[in-house]
Amino acid sequence: MFKTLINAFKVKELRNKILITLGLLVLFRVGCALVCPGFDLSSAIEDSNQGSTSFFSLMNLLSGDALTNGSVLALGVSPYITASIVIQLLTVAIPALERITKQGEDGRRKMTFYTRIAALVLALAQAIGIVVSFKDYINTDVLQLPTWLIATGIVLILTAGGMFTVWLGEKITQLGVGNGMSLLIFVGILSSAGNGIASAISQVGDNIENLWMIIIYLVALVLIFGLIVFIDSSERRVGVKYAKQIKGRKMYGGQDTFIPIKLNASGVMPIIFATSLLTLPQLIMSIFWPESEAYYWYQTYMGTSSWAYIVLLALLIFAFAFFYAQITFDTDDISRRMQQQGGFIPGIRPGKTTGDYLRKISRRITLFGAVFLAFIALIPSLAFKAVDNSTMTSLINAFSTTGLMIIVSVALEFDKSLNAQMLMRNYKGFLD
Repeated sequence: MFKTLINAFKVKELRNKILITLGLLVLFRVGCALVCPGFDLSSAIEDSNQGSTSFFSLMNLLSGDALTNGSVLALGVSPYITASIVIQLLTVAIPALERITKQGEDGRRKMTFYTRIAALVLALAQAIGIVVSFKDYINTDVLQLPTWLIATGIVLILTAGGMFTVWLGEKITQLGVGNGMSLLIFVGILSSAGNGIASAISQVGDNIENLWMIIIYLVALVLIFGLIVFIDSSERRVGVKYAKQIKGRKMYGGQDTFIPIKLNASGVMPIIFATSLLTLPQLIMSIFWPESEAYYWYQTYMGTSSWAYIVLLALLIFAFAFFYAQITFDTDDISRRMQQQGGFIPGIRPGKTTGDYLRKISRRITLFGAVFLAFIALIPSLAFKAVDNSTMTSLINAFSTTGLMIIVSVALEFDKSLNAQMLMRNYKGFLD
């Protein structure tokens, strides 16, 4: 990847795109350092111990510690990600939206507009939820205004910050290199990881045991990185042949190709779905019924360190992995298009039989991918149960498995995008 970056800097157009991308990412990190006026959100999260829950941890991870810092960009890209997931799921349930997705460029523009509207609504809802949950930490002494007016201003600032983050991501996609939203998450996770490592190192002191624990953990981290890269690159290739067709005086088709079925096609989405679903009741109760017995019961017996949470998380990851694979890999549509274009899998009858064959392979591949996701997702919970050490806790929080998978996928995607743009600019035809 470093060799690719060096070669990309030799091309003026790519160099300008990389510099624009870096500039917008720096602007994002500056926004994460600007504290929202009149609202001590960092103290609120620390005092209420909400930072330890999966939902707030996930939001803080995606925003690059902007949530715990009480920043104007505290919402980060989480509203847009949630909106994208919701819109994607609705396209499967609503035929009208599915037809829009098949309208080419015009359909993509409409879906992008709908996603922005949904992101705005979710950003407003999340901002209201945060302000209502931590209303006791609104500071009226500085601004000398009524509490409701300050709360309204904070909600508008947080919502505007969330939409500004969406704008930054779209500008990076248009003017820079790679997917803007993914790069914003990537930078945020690296920032959070850097803070976690610095916190862990500061706690070592003269304790040699803590130093060895850090070294062992970093070695295990490298091995987990390698495993994630290996799984992310693994795929099953189903061979496809196309019959030769004569049109006029020319012959078409006859080439051999394949259908790639990735081992982990759903990426980190099943983990995000599962953790969000398990922590949603706790989030709602913490906002509306923070002193209720149900809230304390859920926090005690369904918290992130409980065995019930670990078992349910594994089961939900399995369920969402199969569900997401089904909606992203439509075997019937693939078999129908193959039949229309004269393609077939050797030894398999075209049409329904081909769809059933691809569905069988997809389910087997998804099973292994789901096992991998469940294993990766359960590492932090099991580590928290096995280790009772503040230094290790800082490291485990710094490198969550969700963050590791996002870092790997974004880095590989960025490398592929750079290689594609370099190939397009350095391509030489047969006349050269």
